[in-house]
Amino acid sequence: MLLTSIDPFIQEFERQFDRLTRSDGAGQGAATMAMDGVRRADDVVLRFDLPGIDSDSIEVTVDRGVLTVSARRDEEYAEGERLFVRERVMGTFTRRVYLSEHLDAEAIEAAYDNGVLAVRIPVLERARPRRVEIRRGGGRKAIKS
Repeated sequence: MLLTSIDPFIQEFERQFDRLTRSDGAGQGAATMAMDGVRRADDVVLRFDLPGIDSDSIEVTVDRGVLTVSARRDEEYAEGERLFVRERVMGTFTRRVYLSEHLDAEAIEAAYDNGVLAVRIPVLERARPRRVEIRRGGGRKAIKS
């Protein structure tokens, strides 16, 4: 028998990240939204880089276990201005993350500060790490096999 240490949250995020980078055109000039995911005891925090984005254009939605973050960056030019180089991507950015069933999609919180959108997703009580009590049997078997 092989026993391993598995964190299902990390595995799910890695699986989804791999799937998205293969299918949404990343690496082919498409607009991407960089994301970090941090697993803590009571929650998961996702941080999305959205530099230069107006906070009013950011939308965070959850539908059937899918968290979707969308944002828009537009730039207008005044009369007499002429664009001669463009390296910053304009338009709509969208990122989808499939949530584990161990996360509480009803209690998601989001905050935007200094170009970073932080989304906090609580872990359901049943999925949180807990200490298992060890019964001591005084010479008898504590667990019957």
